[in-house]
Amino acid sequence: MSDTKPTVLFVCVHNAGRSQMAAGWLRHLAGDTVEVRSAGSEPADRINPAAVEAMREAGIDITGQTPAKLTWDAAQESDIIVTMGCGDACPIFPGKRYEDWKLEDPAGKGVEAVRPIRDEIRARVEGLLAELRPAG
Repeated sequence: MSDTKPTVLFVCVHNAGRSQMAAGWLRHLAGDTVEVRSAGSEPADRINPAAVEAMREAGIDITGQTPAKLTWDAAQESDIIVTMGCGDACPIFPGKRYEDWKLEDPAGKGVEAVRPIRDEIRARVEGLLAELRPAG
């Protein structure tokens, strides 16, 4: 990672659920200490409404986000790339730190089913943030 703040890119297929919730959590928990990006290999037209509702219940508004197409530049410019089920569509760059989070896909599920996914993402984001912050 560079001397400036680290950049984390969350990637899933549609950039409508898991990656948007992860980006929302990291923005919320890290403030401006981490640059946060998210993208999808096949972005949806809009964010999953159940993901929006689950995050709203946690006090985080992700309604202003829009699913975005994963680009070579976004991946190349990121320090850490966290994939969530995008498979072979995610590019691999030598020297980048990768994490693959096995998470249930919230697509087509109601908010009740999305809450545990949201909570698991929060725990993983907290763990990642603890690694990014210097001890002291």
